[in-house]
Amino acid sequence: MSAVPRSYNPFAEDDEEDAAGAGGAGEADRQRYLQQEVLRRSAASADSTARSLSLLYESERIGVAASEELVRQGEALKRTEQMVDKMDQDLKTSQRHINSIKSVWGGLVNYFKAKPPESKPEQNGAPDYYANSRLKEAMMSSKEQESKYQESHPNLRKLDNSDNDFSKADLVSSVQRDDSYPKNQQLRAYHQKIDTNLDEMSSGLSRLKNLALGLQTEIEEQDDMLDRLTRKVETLDINIKNTDKRVRQL
Repeated sequence: MSAVPRSYNPFAEDDEEDAAGAGGAGEADRQRYLQQEVLRRSAASADSTARSLSLLYESERIGVAASEELVRQGEALKRTEQMVDKMDQDLKTSQRHINSIKSVWGGLVNYFKAKPPESKPEQNGAPDYYANSRLKEAMMSSKEQESKYQESHPNLRKLDNSDNDFSKADLVSSVQRDDSYPKNQQLRAYHQKIDTNLDEMSSGLSRLKNLALGLQTEIEEQDDMLDRLTRKVETLDINIKNTDKRVRQL
């Protein structure tokens, strides 16, 4: 009597082997897909940090330009204040002459009265004005970084990220020996590029903070200068009206 059961299928073993082979191929395809997905997401993260770094440096460039414009505004305010002081001095001299013309007693008073101090003329018309030290240091620090950024990020003045695509050769060449990064060379290069961009972003944000603090200090100082200039102009206006009134009485 045969030991093989009637329900035995001699082709079942071949089917099981084919199914096992198909399952192994499916697992390999899944792993390849996951690896490609990890690489794709890493590349997208590297591109995102590069674009963020570009915008950060663009903001820093605008901050430096605003700082330079604010310094020029301070120089203009200083020149205006010096002109008002000169007008006030000339007005006092005119008042002395009016007193001499008006009466003999006024002339005697002017003779014994001390003359108003004369302001020294400016050399080459250059205003004696300097920005606060915090703003100057922040501007110098930001300007020093601009050349480095242009070397590594040629899209400083445009937001197109077409130049930020990393080629495989560049990625492999930038790989460094570090156990904290993945073993895959391409993935390791992406992670290193992301870390580098994040470090540069941290430094850039620190410089932006210093620029903002320097701008705040400069604005506060110029605000005080505006208040002082306003008071001087108001006083000068009153003195001009009084002098005009005295001239009409001659």
